[in-house]
Amino acid sequence: MANEEHVKRLKQGVAEWNAWREETGPPKPDFSGANLHGANLSGTNLTFACLTGAYLDGASLTGAYLDGANLTGAYLAGADLTGAYLDSANLRGAILLNANLRGAILLDANLDGARLDGARLIASYLTGASLTGADLTGASLFYTVLGNVDLTCVVGLERCRHLGPSVIDHQTLHKSGRLPLSFLRGVGLPDRLIEYLPSLLNQAIQYFSCFISYSTKDQDFADRIHADLQNKGVRCWFAPHDMPIGGKILDEIDAAIRLRDKVLLILSEHSIKSDWVEDEVTKAFEEERKRGQIVLFPLRLDDTVMDTNEAWAAKLRAQRHIGDFRHWKEHDGYTKSFQRVLRDLKCPAENAAALKP
Repeated sequence: MANEEHVKRLKQGVAEWNAWREETGPPKPDFSGANLHGANLSGTNLTFACLTGAYLDGASLTGAYLDGANLTGAYLAGADLTGAYLDSANLRGAILLNANLRGAILLDANLDGARLDGARLIASYLTGASLTGADLTGASLFYTVLGNVDLTCVVGLERCRHLGPSVIDHQTLHKSGRLPLSFLRGVGLPDRLIEYLPSLLNQAIQYFSCFISYSTKDQDFADRIHADLQNKGVRCWFAPHDMPIGGKILDEIDAAIRLRDKVLLILSEHSIKSDWVEDEVTKAFEEERKRGQIVLFPLRLDDTVMDTNEAWAAKLRAQRHIGDFRHWKEHDGYTKSFQRVLRDLKCPAENAAALKP
């Protein structure tokens, strides 16, 4: 339970509290379980204070000094912690729903299991912080500093709101392993760097790399499977993201096919009519002859490939098993087919070192 004298002193005002704390106050004030709902504590000296289980929802803690404070299980929903100093603070299991942590200093803070849903982490410093099991669903990031942080067990990374780029260092990338594509893009990493991250971080290559061949009339499906493959660590060349501005289209596509392990071919009534797709299939067949191995990896969105008289499509139909995504608009149908694709794109461990980056 909170020390009643400490609570009484604090409620007399920030200036009075800070003066008393500096002169004769306790080194570790006790506010455990105290009801400080909506309190104005801006600029308050609460270093090393015990605030475990305290109710600070809606409180103003702008510029407050909370270094080394124990806020385990504290309720800080909607609190304003703009510019607060929380170095080495213990916020394990704290509730920070929709809290404003703009510019807050959280160096080496413990945020394990903290609820940061909807929190504003704009320009906050999280270097060295522990975030195991923390929930960042809907949290806003912009110039957020994520240095030497392990994001492996953070919940909701793919649902963060990125208002602009953030700062993420090689230590964080090395510790965190494979992170969601949407998060990596959100913090400002270019797609080319994202593609090469596994090799740069000495992570084992698990899947064959892919060139995605499709008709723009199937863009919705192409966008979906591209994003899902990238999130699973499959390195993909995808024209909307990877075609360089000013690049010669035919030359870029030809190089992209040569430098990828597989050509993931999306077959539909639209792609079978596409001269571009036919050219890409022709190049893939040429690569198969040169490499002496299977390159084409066909998926169908409808039954057109099974009935068409197009020579190249008929050749595929006769020679290859074609993945079935006819029910891709249905969640269960898509999930089942996608899992099969992942299974078949998984590369043998003994061949991983020889795969193209």
